[in-house]
Amino acid sequence: MNQPSSPFSKQQLLPQEETLEILKQKGELFIGLPKESQYQEKRICLTPDAVNAITAHGHRVLVEAGAGEGANFSDADYTNAGAEITRDVKKVFSCPLILKVEPPTLAEMDLLNPQTILISALQIKTQSKAYFENMAKKRLTAIAFEYIRDEDGKYPAVRSLSEIAGISSILIASELMATTNKGNGLMFGNISGVPPVEVVIIGAGTVGEFASRSALGLGANIKVFDNSLTKLRNLQTNLNRTIYTSTIQPKNLLKALKRCDVAIGATRGKDRTPVIVSSSMVENMKKGAVIIDVSIDMGGCFETSEITTHDKPTVEKFDVIHYGVPNIPARYPRTSSISISNIFTPYLLKIGEDGGLEHSLRFDRGLRNGLYMYHGILTNKSVGDWFGLSYSDINFLIF
Repeated sequence: MNQPSSPFSKQQLLPQEETLEILKQKGELFIGLPKESQYQEKRICLTPDAVNAITAHGHRVLVEAGAGEGANFSDADYTNAGAEITRDVKKVFSCPLILKVEPPTLAEMDLLNPQTILISALQIKTQSKAYFENMAKKRLTAIAFEYIRDEDGKYPAVRSLSEIAGISSILIASELMATTNKGNGLMFGNISGVPPVEVVIIGAGTVGEFASRSALGLGANIKVFDNSLTKLRNLQTNLNRTIYTSTIQPKNLLKALKRCDVAIGATRGKDRTPVIVSSSMVENMKKGAVIIDVSIDMGGCFETSEITTHDKPTVEKFDVIHYGVPNIPARYPRTSSISISNIFTPYLLKIGEDGGLEHSLRFDRGLRNGLYMYHGILTNKSVGDWFGLSYSDINFLIF
């Protein structure tokens, strides 16, 4: 006897979980890695090892010739890892998915195809309204890696670069103190019978923590100032030792600055870093003392700080050496590149597994937090408020 034909198709009878699985088919990614064009930017988003992992999963990577040279990765390293190399800049920028460290310039944006996916830093403070209007015209989808959150709700890219900046600040200070660099001739390192170098660290966040760790490792005495008792408590716990901590009180801070050999500014504000050390406080510091203002990219927390470059990194004021390079991690581009690459690679593999960015955004709230432009629609409130642009909630667009 013939069975009556069902009014539903086989597809409609599948349970919903299975239909979701059918929708989530593995997608092939085609990633473009252009050479960084910004002044003194030598980092690259993916190391050859990361490219190897990505191409092994069936994805394509197109690298602009010489893109990894600044971080000491040769074109041969990338071709051996399965990437394709081209000298044609337009070809790289025409890939459907572009990875950059610095945000693209307006000229570079012109090379992008409509509907391209861009993953880079946003650096909101350096952007203009025209930048976002251009993106909207091209209907781009853009993710800022400094806004991506992990499962703990932390920002992994910011943390990694802050760790590098914190450690670098102590290494730079020790270099500047050498007399070959016209320093005061003091050395880090707990030499028997010699009083240790005194270091003041303002800010107990990630930069402060890693600066403290490095200074202690080199045998210095440290004093950490921060207005958050929770941060100071966490710092002691993470360092697993008791150190001098204090809230930021001018009297205590001035006393510490008068005695210190190195002062490190590692604070952050909402828009601009608040000025914590006035120029009269700097005037009271020892001759030949060193100031490393890590927060200079947000305005700096020393009143006397000014922006400098890697080529001419220091200025002297009141006989105190000031270091004010805003992009400290670019001083160690290989380490920074490996660090950024470690963050990007799992996300790229996941996007491929999920069958494209649309699905990943649907299921990954941390990645969705990094999204600021979706098919030309601005989705980030702080960008909207900052530039007076209208924005939409991504949750209404994606579901």
